[in-house]
Amino acid sequence: MVSVVKRKKAKSHYYYMIHNTGKQQYEVYLGKKIPKDIKERKREFLLSIYRKRWLHDLETIKDGYARVPKSVKLEGIAEFAYYFTHDTQKIEGSRLTKQETYNLLRFQLTPSAKPKSDMIEAEKHFHVFTQMARKPLSISPRTVLQWHKTIFEKTKDDVAGKLREYNVFVTGSKSQFPHWRFVRSFVDDFFKWYKKSEKKIHPVELAGMAHFRFVNIHPFGDGNGRISRLLMNYILIKNEYPPLNIRYAERHHYYKALEDGNLKNDEVYFLKWFMKRYLSEFKKHYKNKA
Repeated sequence: MVSVVKRKKAKSHYYYMIHNTGKQQYEVYLGKKIPKDIKERKREFLLSIYRKRWLHDLETIKDGYARVPKSVKLEGIAEFAYYFTHDTQKIEGSRLTKQETYNLLRFQLTPSAKPKSDMIEAEKHFHVFTQMARKPLSISPRTVLQWHKTIFEKTKDDVAGKLREYNVFVTGSKSQFPHWRFVRSFVDDFFKWYKKSEKKIHPVELAGMAHFRFVNIHPFGDGNGRISRLLMNYILIKNEYPPLNIRYAERHHYYKALEDGNLKNDEVYFLKWFMKRYLSEFKKHYKNKA
């Protein structure tokens, strides 16, 4: 990460921020005193270095994806919806297998000896995603509340579409979430931040940041991860980037990145994992199409 070093020149001391990647060292002059906003400066310094690495590959992906015919792209997103639904549900405890989810959603074949709630939530999630992906309109607190209500109204009607009014925790995680009294204002602040950031932050970076920020509010009694991953893909699709499936098999790395960012109160920990995951998924695939 970023460190601050003091160097002596003549009779004076000066401070610098330094980040060493192993291959290259970056540094920024701070002055004769360490600034009061040093934490924010460290964060922006680190992000500026990462962005230089990310930008070329992200543009390669966008150029390659833009060359895909619209009809083929829509077919790809439709196929993606089956596996995204399976994995996002599985991460939250669904007992449906990938094949069972696919058969249920595509052919309406009901698996035997599986919880009815898992089937209902899979069908509803699939519906929300496909509707959103078909025409990604503007989002607001009302939008995500409706997404949540649609997914859970037949399985958890006491929390469906409602902001929580109690404190929550995640089993097996040290992550901490806001007191319930602040949830509504945090959700409002999230969407104000999103509107301001739409034209300032690269869309893929924004998707990762939005996922992290929303899930760290944990505004619902259940389904926070699912709604956060829907938000992430809403931003990607709206900005004409391929959507990302965070697979159940990679959940432990995903959990760790979320927890590290939460405990250190720094989204860069998650963003670094997210961007690495996104680039590894698409860079090679679209490189030859650019």
